[in-house]
Amino acid sequence: MVGHAFMGAAHSQAWRTVNRVFDLPLRARMVAVAGRDPARVTAAADRLGWTEAVTDWRELVARDDIDLIDICTPGDSHCEIALAALAAGKHVLCEKPLANTLDEARAMAAAADMARLHGVRAMAGFNYRRVPAVAYLRQLVAAGRLGEIRHVRAVYLQDWIADPQFPLVWRLQRERAGSGALGDLGAHIIDLTQHLTGQLISGVSALTETFVRERPLPADASGLSASAGADSGQTGPVTVDDAAVFLARLSGGGLATYEATRFATGRKNALRVELNGSRGSAVFDLERLNELEFHDTTAPEPERGFTRILVTEPTHPYLSAWWPPGHIIGYEHSFTHEIRDLVEAVATGADPEPSFTDALRVQGVLDAVERSAAADAAWTPVPDAAVQPSATPTGGSTR
Repeated sequence: MVGHAFMGAAHSQAWRTVNRVFDLPLRARMVAVAGRDPARVTAAADRLGWTEAVTDWRELVARDDIDLIDICTPGDSHCEIALAALAAGKHVLCEKPLANTLDEARAMAAAADMARLHGVRAMAGFNYRRVPAVAYLRQLVAAGRLGEIRHVRAVYLQDWIADPQFPLVWRLQRERAGSGALGDLGAHIIDLTQHLTGQLISGVSALTETFVRERPLPADASGLSASAGADSGQTGPVTVDDAAVFLARLSGGGLATYEATRFATGRKNALRVELNGSRGSAVFDLERLNELEFHDTTAPEPERGFTRILVTEPTHPYLSAWWPPGHIIGYEHSFTHEIRDLVEAVATGADPEPSFTDALRVQGVLDAVERSAAADAAWTPVPDAAVQPSATPTGGSTR
């Protein structure tokens, strides 16, 4: 694994757990983790369960005893690491968004397609696909229970940088992160809605905003603590968006709205998706991760209304491996399910999802949103390379 901060910890939890929960044809062995700082990466290896710590990811790519590279770094290094790993015959898991630019994402998808010819697999890390309630919702859509999808509403709301004194961390710098709330949060709801509906976003009209344009330099940039940086007046420019909102048209004719912000005060990690179809509607809310709301228009009229479905039955996706019905699971389980699907795909020679091509389609939407916002919300088609026919959903794993 390359990188060991927030996503590195989440992925490590999944690698530690996956073979203890699921009966898989391969056993994952956590060989080594890479990070730039020797002391920090050594401490992370010990804490997270990795056998070794190294300070150069290239060492991992060159080693014969490593079969897979898990990329958990900021977006500015995704492309270089993935291309090197695929060229070396390593399977790759890469966190979202796939890259910082559309050109980088295209290069990564092309490399993954070429590596696939030699039995090498690549998967993008959109973990919310693996929430059992989301996987079950996809099955409902695929079975036609919602009918023709006419509306999609998706929001992802956080507030962790609403304080203007919050320091200028890497996620607020374009050269490291690529974009702000758009890529960090928007990528998730773009992928999630395209995955659920089986339709792609074909065009957008967008607005973005940066509410706080200068922030205190953090300790690693100024030699001062965040508060000392603020007191001294040492600041740097925020070069990404704080919020993005956009309208979209789906390839099947439906209309969609999206909102991603890190300035929704009081909202910590609020992701919500609502689908309205000709036969029914459904709602997923991450703050009620084990539930779905479902409305069936074909039910007898006196019985119509939104029904709460508790998604904890062993017949629901992934849940037969966990606890008795009604015993809920949490955020970290989505990563364990992600790793489970990847390990099985590698073992059986299947193509894991989402592929780098799926992630390229998300990158195409991110690119179109930025171009639309720069042109005062002008209608902007998603690049042809990122809009290709999509198969009808077939439902998630029920294991």
